[in-house]
Amino acid sequence: MPPTHEVLNQPPPLAGYDLYDADPVLGDALHREGGGWAEERVRALGVLAGSPETIALGEAADTHPPLLRTHDRHGQRIDEVEFHPAWHRLLGTAVSHGLHAAPWRDPRPGAQVARAAGFYLWTQVEAGHGCPVSMTFAAVPALRAAPELAAAWEPKLTATTYQPGLAPVAAKAGALCGMAMTEKQGGSDVRASTTTAEPARADGLWLLTGHKWFCSAPMSDAFLVLAQTPASALGPGPAGLSCFLVPRVLPDGTRNRFHLQRLKDKLGNRANASAEVELDGAAGWPVGEPGRGLAAILEMVNHTRLDCVVGSAALMRQAVAQATHHAAHRSAFGRRLADQPLMTNVLADLAVESEAATCLAMRVAGAFDRAPGDPAEAALRRLATAAAKYWVCKRAPAVAAEALECLGGNGYVEESGMPRLYREAPLNSIWEGAGNINSLDVLRVLARQPEALAALGDELAPARAAEPRLDRAAAAVERELAAAADPVGLQAGARRLVERLAVLLQAALLVRHGHPAVADAFCASRVDGDRGAAFGTLPPGLDLTAIVERATPKTG
Repeated sequence: MPPTHEVLNQPPPLAGYDLYDADPVLGDALHREGGGWAEERVRALGVLAGSPETIALGEAADTHPPLLRTHDRHGQRIDEVEFHPAWHRLLGTAVSHGLHAAPWRDPRPGAQVARAAGFYLWTQVEAGHGCPVSMTFAAVPALRAAPELAAAWEPKLTATTYQPGLAPVAAKAGALCGMAMTEKQGGSDVRASTTTAEPARADGLWLLTGHKWFCSAPMSDAFLVLAQTPASALGPGPAGLSCFLVPRVLPDGTRNRFHLQRLKDKLGNRANASAEVELDGAAGWPVGEPGRGLAAILEMVNHTRLDCVVGSAALMRQAVAQATHHAAHRSAFGRRLADQPLMTNVLADLAVESEAATCLAMRVAGAFDRAPGDPAEAALRRLATAAAKYWVCKRAPAVAAEALECLGGNGYVEESGMPRLYREAPLNSIWEGAGNINSLDVLRVLARQPEALAALGDELAPARAAEPRLDRAAAAVERELAAAADPVGLQAGARRLVERLAVLLQAALLVRHGHPAVADAFCASRVDGDRGAAFGTLPPGLDLTAIVERATPKTG
């Protein structure tokens, strides 16, 4: 081989490693939040996620996006999406490990935390297939508002068998569920929906007509759909949005009038299909009280928001793993990149952001576990879910961009995997309510549920006593809220307020449970002081080397 073809100073592939053991933050949080009993099954998923074969599946699923097949060769409408085999392998593994339903199959304490840990690890392989996983997970508690439907569908939605292809639910060993709310004229304002529903039969069947602008994972077996219902059809009570379960295949085996018009050509999340859908008199059955569709669908939204937080934390962790691995094996100017003081600062800053995101995501998952029997946890869950959804998802694109830059030009090349992380990073901030929606949601919680602010205070109190910087920052937020006659009046500054609340929560978790060097760096840069806009601006006097070593995957 000519000497010009010799490859020097390039890191080995980050493959063949255990994602769980390489992430001490996750392991600590799993035990702390009550899911330690699941450690072996979570670790098994971490080993599988780090295998070369699995990593190749993630690359293949993203490289070969799905294809829409509207008609068969005879001209019959079929409305099917064709996926690469890698997609089916990844989705099948997620389902077999219960990432779509484990807390509903086995609702023991810590089940939500254990499932979140598994979702966090498996998402790092490829995020697109996590969409039907997440929506199926979130659909089950919403569907329980319709006991007869739940009796037929929940056993299939919680089964650990993945069976692709359209068939009546009774004939399937396992099923997946999606959601279709977004419309052209409304976006986040789902009350502006123009989809309508009319009663068709005395047995509860309704017919839905309308156009859904964004329907993710359209090959799911059923969807929760919002539609306007006329007052005359509801009996006593006003007209309004109702929620319906719309299957792709009807009990008699015929295809429902749920037509896929086109697939979206998206920035990222390319392995997953997202479609425009035409409901042309599609059959559906009501979920929850007629006219109260928002209440029914919000139960699903709350759980998908949790997954947005977990998914963004997972993306950040994978970006940091790639950056620290690269810097540990590549040299410049006579030293490893990881040992260059400025690069050490950048890597440590990224690692601090990632650790804080993981701690907060797992704490929110813990609140989901404890909320049913603990009013304080239920109140904290309501506030922390929206705040974490806003802040953690907002930080993901910045982390992905900076981590990509740590690889230099190599990071800008598709084969590095970093462009896929970068394209994926904005999605969770948009999905299930963009930044403004979640910020306004936090204001509503503060205005209507004072117990949520009290629960936040209790959560912060132990760390405030131990960390003066956190205490000063929390006191400043308390003064601001006390001065506001009505938190809803703080709309113009809602983003800054919600950011501060999320940062306070992250700081408290790190102070109480995190590595001392990480907690110190977080408080010095995020809670106190004048932090620069870019990563790599941590102040002097911090143990940056310890932070970077903690974040670097061990592959041998």
